[in-house]
Amino acid sequence: MSLWKAALKTILIFIGIFILLLAGLASYIFVDFSPNEPAIKRSPEWVNDITQLNPILVNNVLAPTTIEQIKDAIMASSGKISIGGGRFSQGGQIALEESLHLDMRNFNKVLSLDFESQEITVQSGIRWRDIQEVIDPENLSVKIMQSYANFTVGGSLSVNVHGRYMGEGPIIRSVKSFKLVLADGSLVEASPQKNSEVFYGAIGGYGAFGVIVEATLTLVSNTKIERQSEVMSRSDYPSFFAKNVKPNTGIVFHNAVIYPPEYQNLRSVSWIETEKVLTIEERLIDHNTDYWWQPKVSEFVADHRIGKWLRQYVLDPSINHGDVVQWRNREASLNLYELEPNSRKDTSYALREYFVPVDRFNSFAENMAEIFQRYEVNVLNVSIRHALPDTGSLLAWAREEVFAFVVYYRQGTSEDDKARVKVWSQALIDAAIAEGGAYYLPYQLHASTGQFHASYPRANEFFKLKKQFDPNNRFSNKMWEQHYPSNKNAESEN
Repeated sequence: MSLWKAALKTILIFIGIFILLLAGLASYIFVDFSPNEPAIKRSPEWVNDITQLNPILVNNVLAPTTIEQIKDAIMASSGKISIGGGRFSQGGQIALEESLHLDMRNFNKVLSLDFESQEITVQSGIRWRDIQEVIDPENLSVKIMQSYANFTVGGSLSVNVHGRYMGEGPIIRSVKSFKLVLADGSLVEASPQKNSEVFYGAIGGYGAFGVIVEATLTLVSNTKIERQSEVMSRSDYPSFFAKNVKPNTGIVFHNAVIYPPEYQNLRSVSWIETEKVLTIEERLIDHNTDYWWQPKVSEFVADHRIGKWLRQYVLDPSINHGDVVQWRNREASLNLYELEPNSRKDTSYALREYFVPVDRFNSFAENMAEIFQRYEVNVLNVSIRHALPDTGSLLAWAREEVFAFVVYYRQGTSEDDKARVKVWSQALIDAAIAEGGAYYLPYQLHASTGQFHASYPRANEFFKLKKQFDPNNRFSNKMWEQHYPSNKNAESEN
């Protein structure tokens, strides 16, 4: 009997160890089986974006943690619904007066991670930086995201983001599928093969179709990368890119910087896969890093013409000097708050972005420079990115292979200052449209509806589909209030 008891005890120990291993594995891949916290409810509340230029008073705020809470909120209300994530869109795309605002930032769990297929499924409120914490130990990387890791996945899909990834383009090229809660409370799964009309409408749809709640994304291997930088005349860049950048399949990240205020010279920066020894051992940038000198440098560059000269001829050459080898994930874990000023009360920093076909680079760049100089725009940086064509979204900003001109500038916060920005912004939109290009939608709402349709010629198809899935136009924000026609007009325009 004692022998039998000993055997039974051994078996129970092994069972216990096995259960602990399973629990550890579940924890290891960060799948959360614990009950969700209750939704946070607040009312009323001001919702603003990072520029602090667009305060919007909403009726109620719900910060959900479950899909059921989102469904219940939709079904229990009857008015407009707006959706916000990291709040980095800069023109009211996240909110609307008197709406029920869904603050998705607590809806932020990793649901599954498939190492073999290199896929991850997440709730839409999770930030890229949190995903990196999960996948980096497995030497996996996000395939496509912004240059900074602060943004949420749902917001990124909603604006169809891109980054500096060579051989890629809009994030739609890396999305396997997602789930969306519609205006009737139903949950649909969308992919290029299943409910494809929802897939191609909601990605880049700025919350007009419903609430993106889950997304399955393609991952790639983390690799070591080496920086290469070269200075040249801006007019030489297209040929340099075609000869040295585009054919090089080892390049992971690439962008170029056009220097204000002359806009005649440019620095190309590429990060290329390598087997060299790391010069930076850190795998991810610490998200608690205290950025104290970077905002001061940005302020000095914005304040003084000599600051722009020192940036071009002293600071950037110093930063880009020497061999640097680091992990891909580290370069992808940049924190947007390294640019955040101490105050946005009297001035604010903002973005604009324009897309033009690759063979129209120089003609658009010339017009851009002339507009900036004519209106004395305080530009700190113009970053050039490359993107392959969109795979089918209705509001595609890359209908063909394009260069993106990402403009980072400082403006005043008064109404007169905003009006001045609108003038030169519309001039740049016209310049992009003249080259067969488009402007990007996540920024201040200075474009006319005519410019919107010229940049996004499938917009009426988008509106028709929205009416099908959201017949009462419940999902909205400041941008869609500007451009989305009434249901009657939508019918007549289609």
